[in-house]
Amino acid sequence: MATQQNQDIVILDIEDWQAEVAQESTLSYLKNMIIKQWSVNLRQKVVFFRILATMVNASLTILKSLSALKKQEKDVKMIKFYDFMIGRIQSGTTMHDALASYYGCFTDAEVSIIEAGERTGKLNTALLQIAEQTEKIDSITRKIKGAMTYPIMLIVGMVACVAILMVKVIPTLTGFFWDPKNLPDATRMIITVSDFFIHYWFYLFILFVWSVIGLNIWKKTKTGKYRFDMFLLKMPIYGPLVKKVILSRFARVFSNLLWSGVAVVEAIRIVSSAVGNEVYRQRLLLLRQDVKNGQKIAESLEDDPLFPDLLISMIRVGEETAQIGDTVIKIAEFYDEEVDIAISGIQKLIEPVILVIMAVVIGFLAIGIFQPIMNLAGTMGG
Repeated sequence: MATQQNQDIVILDIEDWQAEVAQESTLSYLKNMIIKQWSVNLRQKVVFFRILATMVNASLTILKSLSALKKQEKDVKMIKFYDFMIGRIQSGTTMHDALASYYGCFTDAEVSIIEAGERTGKLNTALLQIAEQTEKIDSITRKIKGAMTYPIMLIVGMVACVAILMVKVIPTLTGFFWDPKNLPDATRMIITVSDFFIHYWFYLFILFVWSVIGLNIWKKTKTGKYRFDMFLLKMPIYGPLVKKVILSRFARVFSNLLWSGVAVVEAIRIVSSAVGNEVYRQRLLLLRQDVKNGQKIAESLEDDPLFPDLLISMIRVGEETAQIGDTVIKIAEFYDEEVDIAISGIQKLIEPVILVIMAVVIGFLAIGIFQPIMNLAGTMGG
């Protein structure tokens, strides 16, 4: 299986050779945009699962718990969600089915853990597991966004400064120069770029917009998503962080599914969709097939560059001791710490790099602008 992963092969499906569903129609796309307005975000999920677990643990029924949560809710989206859940459960639908049918807001992993909790009579434990799982994922997401905010602000500020110089300052200064042919190379280059910005900015804007749209369309294709996710994994600084986030999510979700009593083969299928990366999804589907054929998880993942040796060794110990759930959750905790360290390292590395780039760009512009002025002043003084 590892040899297949190393080859440049994109697996559309590992079983059930069915035709792929046609791409979304325009009407379906608009429908999904409307549905997103009623989606439940990660932070709201954490609060919902944790409070609901406390109420269920206090021997309140699901209906009473949902009604109590609705009464104290002020967010219109969440009120709509509670109305939906109460209506479905009153009509005889199980909680996991109701969650699964709410606009695709809840993942297969969350629905499966709730289903296992309902079947075993340990719904409060299942709810707490999901709350902790969602809280960890939300925490990591927030940390990554926080780490990238300052560098993005620096880049936006640099681009804005350069744009103002090109559009406003450079054209004004060019009036002082008599013969452009006698100007330094740097100055002539800056003037050329400035003229291009002034006369063709609209085309640059259109090119940028179409590039973003084209990238998003390409990413929705099977091959495009695989290639893009592979690119993210191979990025020099960001790639290792993405890999650690994926491994943390894989270990946490997989462990919670096993603790909930979900079969290993089904847990791997669910976790393949939960990791959020097409490269890992396809590799996990291969792993699922290996496990179905009687192979152990550690044996299937051995020597695969997507999974570190440490993770494979811990999984092997868990399989040998029949405590894979406990072992895998320790892996998740380890990679949570690794993500924190990686985020801190990225912040310390990216900020100086961006500052150096800003200094080089601004310095080049300053030399290009002031060098001919100083030469002109020297000529007039002589």
